[in-house]
Amino acid sequence: MNIAMFQGKNIRKVLHNGEWWFSVIDVVAALTDSESPKKYWSAMKVRVEIEGAFQLSTICRQLKMPGADGKMYLTDCADTEAMFRIIQSIPSPKAEPMKRWLAKVGFERVQEIEHPELAAKRMRTLYKLKGYDEEWIALRMRGIVVREELTDEWKDRGAQDQQDYEILTAEISKATFGVTPSQYKKMKGLKQQNLRDHMDDFELIFSLLGEKATAEIHKVEDSKGMKKLKNDAEFGGKIAGDARKSLEERIGRPVVTKENYLKGAQTQKRLKK
Repeated sequence: MNIAMFQGKNIRKVLHNGEWWFSVIDVVAALTDSESPKKYWSAMKVRVEIEGAFQLSTICRQLKMPGADGKMYLTDCADTEAMFRIIQSIPSPKAEPMKRWLAKVGFERVQEIEHPELAAKRMRTLYKLKGYDEEWIALRMRGIVVREELTDEWKDRGAQDQQDYEILTAEISKATFGVTPSQYKKMKGLKQQNLRDHMDDFELIFSLLGEKATAEIHKVEDSKGMKKLKNDAEFGGKIAGDARKSLEERIGRPVVTKENYLKGAQTQKRLKK
């Protein structure tokens, strides 16, 4: 269990099934002047249901969190998306800045649907703000395009759900790097972070090669069904894996490491200063 800060107030949060869930009572206390956030939350659920919107309880989950006495109690919690919906239902001046921000984000997403280049520009800006250089950003964005093309192929050729995508991705990763994505994340000390956001140039290049090769094999051989897709994924990954091994032999060091690209880049910038 961890503590987050919001509007200067402590917000309890807990990691559940790979996602952060936040205490609804804590957020209500931060955004209202209520002396009893619990009563406010109870009344709010009734009001929203009467108004015919939806039942707030359906987007929440009760998880154990420590109370003021240090003991663990079941507490109404919401993930990030659900919490945004709850905030939109709070009629308080303190909630207005967050509501305006949500409206701005919504408008920007609509604009990006109409003009996809805006989404690419926003992504590039976000990566720059995090400390990535232009060459890395170009590789990462190209990799995103290739990944989308590959998942489109999977969808059209028989992969049915997220689990199928994870199985196929693991096949490419094992053949390319010798480890599955989950093993790779563990190696780099990552938990919720995106693995590829912490890869260096070579790791991104070989990821891209494995996925591009797999997608091309699907097209050329008109692959259908999970068995064939899995076989293609292994072969596409092997193409990248063989290239990786050849490079490692020539440069005398492994491509697959526990190093975190972003931390390394930030350290180098500090040393230059």
